[in-house]
Amino acid sequence: MGVPIRYNLRNLLERKGTTLMTAFGIGLTVAVLITSIAMKRGIDSVFAGSGDPLHVLVLRTGTDAELNSTLTEESYQIIRRMPGLAKDEAGEPIASPEGITIVNLPSIESPNGMNVTVRGMLPIGLKLREGATLRGGRWNQPGKREVVVGEGIALRYPAARIGESLRFGRGSWEVVGEFVNGGSASNSELWTDLNQLRGDYDQQGGSNSVLVRLESISGVPAFKQAIKDNQRLGAAGIEEQDYYAGLTRSSTGTVLQFIGFFVSIVMAVGSGFAAANTMYAAVARRSGEIGTLRALGFSRRSILTSFVLESVVLAMIGGLAGVALAAPLNNLSAGIGNFQTFSEMSFRFKIDSVAIAGGLVFAAVIGVVGGLLPAWSASRKGIVASMREG
Repeated sequence: MGVPIRYNLRNLLERKGTTLMTAFGIGLTVAVLITSIAMKRGIDSVFAGSGDPLHVLVLRTGTDAELNSTLTEESYQIIRRMPGLAKDEAGEPIASPEGITIVNLPSIESPNGMNVTVRGMLPIGLKLREGATLRGGRWNQPGKREVVVGEGIALRYPAARIGESLRFGRGSWEVVGEFVNGGSASNSELWTDLNQLRGDYDQQGGSNSVLVRLESISGVPAFKQAIKDNQRLGAAGIEEQDYYAGLTRSSTGTVLQFIGFFVSIVMAVGSGFAAANTMYAAVARRSGEIGTLRALGFSRRSILTSFVLESVVLAMIGGLAGVALAAPLNNLSAGIGNFQTFSEMSFRFKIDSVAIAGGLVFAAVIGVVGGLLPAWSASRKGIVASMREG
């Protein structure tokens, strides 16, 4: 027969101070881990929401980011006439030449400024982003020094809100609208007219990339091969979803996540020792009780299981404390840099069921590892020796 769980709960309540101190240490460890998971979940959700399976991004051969790519106006004209492209209502191919530049704006966390992406587009660019909707203001007008900003920019950069003016290029740009495009990375961009942006940076035609929509997903491989085979282009096509997946791997979030996991493991070692010390002290203090349990017919295995369970319960109390400590971060906006785009991307910490489950499982593991040796020690005690020690 097994030792009743109320026996373990009573013992935890009797030593409140030790229980709370150990649980708090485990709670801090779990909070760090949950924060790391929540950050990864938030970043992944941004990039997972970016890209369309029908979209292919054309870049210059040998480049892996729009910022490093350049395509001529002639290349754009060749690309838009290739077979397989979807057409708009007027029968025009849906192909958007896009220009990228980086500007520095003061943010809430960094008054000295952070890099953000400005994307220049023609009106066709909005047709490729059908999910983008205005939250306030209006869309920018072609030929004017106007920008619309993603919700992530508006939230984190006070100078980039509707009615404000930004200075980059040759002068001042008016912020006329705020948009949201699902949960995608474009919410961390400023959008403006491509020709106006070219003029400010003395770029006579051309673009950094061309984004196209195809008629069908089955046509993607053939289109990419056609781009590769055209020697005049010197370009390559990549599915838009794959492009953003690559940005995920090159973000500083990956480094921060590794650091978070490393710190969690180091803290877990300390928490495991704390749990083990707590349980060893409990075994030493309860030798008489252990002898009594053995005399009442409880097996060594039952006592082993009972003490491991007690350690796990202690750790789970800490795990729940860790969830409570991390919970205020849920949906909190933050920013990370990217080694390919050299700009910041906004995301929200996502403390969901996956993050919480990961934290609680981690706490349970700490409890098992920390309690196993003390529980083994308790189960090996003989009846007479335990009575004498007690």
